[in-house]
Amino acid sequence: LPAEWGSFGGLLGAAVFPVGIIMTVLAGGELLTGNMMTLPVAWFARRISFMSVARNWFWVTLANFLGSVAVAWFFGHMLGMTEGDYLKKTVAIASAKVHADFLHAFISGIGCNWLVCLAVWLAFASKDVVGKIFGMWFPVMAFVAIGFQHVVANMFIIPAAIFAGQMSWAEYFPNFIAVFSGNAVGGAVFVGLAYFLAFRPAAEPASNPQ
Repeated sequence: LPAEWGSFGGLLGAAVFPVGIIMTVLAGGELLTGNMMTLPVAWFARRISFMSVARNWFWVTLANFLGSVAVAWFFGHMLGMTEGDYLKKTVAIASAKVHADFLHAFISGIGCNWLVCLAVWLAFASKDVVGKIFGMWFPVMAFVAIGFQHVVANMFIIPAAIFAGQMSWAEYFPNFIAVFSGNAVGGAVFVGLAYFLAFRPAAEPASNPQ
């Protein structure tokens, strides 16, 4: 986009980004950041074990990572979709993410998944596809526009910069830990636990003995 457009390019990118998450949710796919809210709610309700939560998070993290890296390699690197001016933007975004200190990345991760899981919650609340789309669109758009860090999005953008030779896997690892942890807190605590406590069924009063 022309330089005189200023930050409009970022806003435009934020407006398009929700398409990926919307497709994943509507198609019944597994997204790690959404599971960071839904599975803890089931655990809080004692419907599943903690090991079930950990097992799901492990496999979904692995699958999301492999899928994101494959897209970064085949479409970004091999087809050149992250080359030229796109590469400059990709490297700038990835560099800002990996050079953020741990606390900054952690808190950014909390804010991100607070919004993402609110989007998923709104999708659950809607009874039709249009409602689900609108419910998810704006919270996800907001986190991208603000610049919060999303662990799965980082699985694409940072490896894309790595494949271009602009940074290393060693630089990526601390960012992954910080953002993963922040996303987990944002999803499990700020949305999952908050709504579980707000909406859990009240205990039935004990019946009086006859």
